[in-house]
Amino acid sequence: MGLVERMVASRIDDVALSSAPIRPEWVISGEPQARAGEWSVSADRTTSAAIWDCTAGTFRWYFGGDEIVQILEGEVIVEGEGFERRALKVGDVALFRANTWAVWHVPHYVRKHAICRDPIPGVLAWSLRAVGRLMRSVLPAPRAVSAPLTRRA
Repeated sequence: MGLVERMVASRIDDVALSSAPIRPEWVISGEPQARAGEWSVSADRTTSAAIWDCTAGTFRWYFGGDEIVQILEGEVIVEGEGFERRALKVGDVALFRANTWAVWHVPHYVRKHAICRDPIPGVLAWSLRAVGRLMRSVLPAPRAVSAPLTRRA
């Protein structure tokens, strides 16, 4: 395994976007054209961050994993089973849980930042929680890191 970068940074406007077509059978109306560009991936490859944009149209969307979105430009009206119809505008954030279907209506254009986390199988998730509890019970609590104190003259 190669060296893992300790920090990855990017300017949102510098993320290169490539065509990311919406499945034709999901399109309800219009001709939405989507693009996406990933700018980071976690070391364990379960979480990624990307920029996504889309032109006007209405379509169904399936969230296979948890996805946190922040609207950067434009707006989208979303609705689905288990949540009320809602407009998401610039600055709004939302969490779409794994295994959720939603209808996205993009009136003109939308651009979002997305943090996507793939689901971890149940047995593995249970094992990870158990290991975490064990580690917390064995290891001392982390200490806060603070700046050195300056002496007064």
